[in-house]
Amino acid sequence: MDAKPPKRRTAIENGETGEDLVLATLIGNGDDLGPLVRHAFEMGRPEPLVQQLKHLMKKKEVEIEELCKTHYEEFIRAVDELRGVLVDAEELKSDLASDNFRLQEVGSALLLKLEELLESYSIKKSVTEAIKMSKICIEVLQLCVKCNTHLSAGQFYLALKAVDLIEKNYLKNIPVNKIKIVIEKAIPIIKAHVEKKVTTHFNEWLVHIRSSAKNIGQTAIGHAASARQREEETLERQRKAEEMNMYGMEFVYTLDEEVSEESPLKFDLTPLHRSYHIHACLGLQEQFREYYYKNRMLQLTSDLQISSSQAFVESHHVYLAQIAGYFIVEDRVLRTSGGLLSDEQVETMWETTVAKVTSVLETQFSLMRSATHLLLVKDYITLLGAALTQYGYKVGSILEVLDKSRDKYHDLLLEECRQQISNIFSNDTCEQMVMKKDADYESNVLAFHLQASDIMPAFPYIAPFSSMVPDSCRVVRSFIKGSVDYLSHGVNCNFYDTVRKYLDKLLIDVLNEVIINKVHSTGLGESQAMQIAANISYLERACDFFVQHAAQLCGIPVRAVERPRAGLTAQAILKTSRDEAYLALLNLVHSKLEEFMALTENINWTSEELVQNKNDYMNEVVFYLETLLSKAQQILPLDALYKVGSGALEHISNSIVAAFLSDSVKRFNANAVIVINNDLKMLENFADERFESTGLKEVYKDGSFRGCLIEARQLINLLSSSQPENFMNPVIRQKNYNALDYKKVGIICDKFKDSADGIFGSLSSRNTKTSSRKKSMDVLKKRLKDFN
Repeated sequence: MDAKPPKRRTAIENGETGEDLVLATLIGNGDDLGPLVRHAFEMGRPEPLVQQLKHLMKKKEVEIEELCKTHYEEFIRAVDELRGVLVDAEELKSDLASDNFRLQEVGSALLLKLEELLESYSIKKSVTEAIKMSKICIEVLQLCVKCNTHLSAGQFYLALKAVDLIEKNYLKNIPVNKIKIVIEKAIPIIKAHVEKKVTTHFNEWLVHIRSSAKNIGQTAIGHAASARQREEETLERQRKAEEMNMYGMEFVYTLDEEVSEESPLKFDLTPLHRSYHIHACLGLQEQFREYYYKNRMLQLTSDLQISSSQAFVESHHVYLAQIAGYFIVEDRVLRTSGGLLSDEQVETMWETTVAKVTSVLETQFSLMRSATHLLLVKDYITLLGAALTQYGYKVGSILEVLDKSRDKYHDLLLEECRQQISNIFSNDTCEQMVMKKDADYESNVLAFHLQASDIMPAFPYIAPFSSMVPDSCRVVRSFIKGSVDYLSHGVNCNFYDTVRKYLDKLLIDVLNEVIINKVHSTGLGESQAMQIAANISYLERACDFFVQHAAQLCGIPVRAVERPRAGLTAQAILKTSRDEAYLALLNLVHSKLEEFMALTENINWTSEELVQNKNDYMNEVVFYLETLLSKAQQILPLDALYKVGSGALEHISNSIVAAFLSDSVKRFNANAVIVINNDLKMLENFADERFESTGLKEVYKDGSFRGCLIEARQLINLLSSSQPENFMNPVIRQKNYNALDYKKVGIICDKFKDSADGIFGSLSSRNTKTSSRKKSMDVLKKRLKDFN
C-alpha cells in the first residue's frame, strides 16, 4: 500500500495520461478489466485501449529487465549450486544402486525365512482357535455330563443350574453346529423331565403332609392342654393361698419360675421348598403357586367333611386335630416359603374353614343328648382355639358357637342332675348320718361348710342331717364344676354371673322341686318330714359354700361374693320350702295327735262319777310329744323346734276347744271339765319342762309352750269358775279370757248341763254354791245370746 503513491507520481512524471494511470492501477490491483474493455468497444474506440495495453506491456517489460539485472548474480550462484547438487545426486544414486544390490543378495534368504514365519503364525492361529473351540466343547460336554449325573442322582436344582450355565455362557458360542443342535433340543426335554419329577415328588409330599397333619394338630393341642393345666395348677395354688390367708393361716405363695419348654413342632417342608425353588428356576413360579393353592384347597375341602360312619363325639378329636395340623403347616409355609402363599389366600382358607366348622358344630351340638359329650367336644374346641391362636388365627367365631350352645348344655346337665338328685331322695332313709372317722366328717361336713363349730367332734359322730344333704351337695358341686368347665376358655372371660344364674336354676328348678315333691309325697312320716325340714336348712346353709366354690373356680376373690346381695335367690326359695316342710310336718303331727286324743271318744262327757286318774290318751300324747321334741332338738334349729312344739301344743288346745264344740257332744257336765283340766295340767307341766330343758327359755324370754294352750286353759278356767258371768266384764275378760271367742263360748256354755248331785254331791251345804254358779252360768248364757 505504501508503494502505490510513488508509482503514480512516476507515471505522471513520464507524461502518462489519466487513462493510462487508471488502467495501470486496475491491472496493478488485479481488478477485472472486462467492464473497461466492454466500455471501450461500446464507445467504438478499442484502439486507444489497445495502445494503452501495449504501452503498459512495454513498460512492464522494462521493469522486468531491470528486476532481472538486479538479481542476476544471485541466480548464477544458485545455478552453480544446483549443478553441484546434481553431481552429488549422481554419486548418491550410484551408492544406492550398489547398496540395493547388496541388500537384494542378503534379503532373499531372509524373505524365505519370513514367509516360513508367517506360515507358522497362520498355523499357530488355526491351532489356537481349534484348541479354544475344543475347550468350549469340552466344557459344554462336561456340563452335560454333570447335568446327567445330577439328574440320575435326583439333584434337579444342580442339573438346572448346569443347564442354565450352558444356556447363558455356552449355547451361543458352541463352535460345533451338531453339538449345538443336540444341546438345544435336549434342554427343553431336560426341563420337562425335571418339572415332571419335581411335581411327582411334590405330590408325594402333599400326601405325606396331609397324613401328618393329624399328628401335628394333636401335638399342638397337647401343648395347649399342658399350658392350660399349668395355668390351672397355678390358679389352684393361688386359691388355696387365699383361703388359708383368709382363715388366718400364714401361707407364702410363690410363682413357679421353671417353665417347661415344649419341643417345637417338627415337620419337613424341604420337598415343598425344593419344588418351589426349582419351579422358580424353570420360570414356572406363578404356575406352581396356583397348583399348590388349588391342591391344598382340595385337601382342606376333604378334611372338612365329617365321617358318616362314626359318631362325632368319637371322631371329633381326629377331625379337629386334622384342621389344626393343616393350618399350622400353612402358617409355616406362609412364613418360610418366600411368597408361595399370600396372606389373602391363607385368610380365605381360614374363613372357609370357620364357616364349615361352625356349621358342623351347630348341627352336631343340636343332635347331642349328653352334657358330657358336649363338654368333651367343647374342651377340645377350646384347646384347638388356644393352639391356633398362637399362630395368629382368629377363633372367635368358632368359640361363639360354644356360647350359643351353653343353654342346651346346661339343660342337659340340669336333667342329669335332676335324675341324680331324684335317685338320692328316693334312696334316702331320712335317718341321721353316722360318721365313724374324721375322713368321713371332712368329706361330708367340712367339705360343704356344714359344720356348726370348727372343733372336730368325737367319733362316731351323728350328724343332724341325712345322707341326702352331702350327696346333693356333691351333685351341685359337680354341676358348678361342669358349668365352669363349659363356660371357661370361651368368648367371655368374666362368666361368674352366668354360672351363678345356672346355679340358681339348678337349686330352684331341680333341687327345690324334688324337695317339694318329696315333702308332698304320700306315706311320709313325721320323723321323715322332720328330717327333710332339717336337711333343707343345711342345704340352705350350703348355698354360701356353692357361691364361694363357684367364685373360686371362676377366679373371683372370695371377698367379692361375701358382700350383701351377693348370695343366691335359691336361698330364699329354700327357706320357703323349709317353711312348707315345717307345715307338712305339723300337719302330720296334728293328724297323729288327733289319733291319740279323740276326745269325743276318750272322755265321758256326762259321767256322774269323778275320775281322779289321768286318761291313758294323754300319756300317749305326752310320750309322743316327748319323742317328737327330742328328735327335733337333735336335728332342727331352735326356731324350728319352737315352731314344732308350739304348733303341736296349739293344735292340742284347738282340739280341746273343738271337742267342746263338736256336734257329737250334746252336753257335758263339770266332771268332764275336771277330767280335761287334769289332762291339761299334765300337758302344761310337760310344756314348761320341755321349754326350759331345750334351751328355748333363753331364746324366747317372753314366750313359752304353756302359752300355746291358752285358749283351752281359759275355757276350762271359765267353765270351772264360780262366777262365769264375769266373762262379760271387759276388764276381767281382757285379763283372764282374752283368747276366747264370744260365739264359741256361747255354744259351749249352752252344752254345759251340771246335775244337782254331780260334782258337788247331794250335801245340802253345797247346794247354795252350786245354785249360785248355775245362776251365774245362766246369766252368762243369756247375755251371750243377747250379744250374739
